Amino acid sequence: MSESSGIVFYGADWCRDCRRSKAYLDSRGVEYRYVDVEVSKEAADEAMSVSGRPNIPVIVFPDGSHVVEPSDETLAAKLAAV
Repeated sequence: MSESSGIVFYGADWCRDCRRSKAYLDSRGVEYRYVDVEVSKEAADEAMSVSGRPNIPVIVFPDGSHVVEPSDETLAAKLAAV
C-alpha cells in the first residue's frame, strides 16, 4: 500500500498503543499519513470527530471506516479487507 492509499493514523508519541500499531504497520510496509494529535488542537479534534471518543490511535482507511485502539489481529483483518 502506498500513502496514496489514504490511510490516516492519528496518534501521539507517548501512547503505547500508537507505538505498537505503528510498529505493526511499519513492519508490513504499510504506508500511511501520521497525524500527531499533540501538535495541534485541530488534529485532536479531527481524531475525535472520526471516532466520537478521545481514545487513540484512530486509524482511518480509504473506504472511510476506522478502528480505535486496534489489536494487531484487528489491523491484520482490516488490512486484508482493504
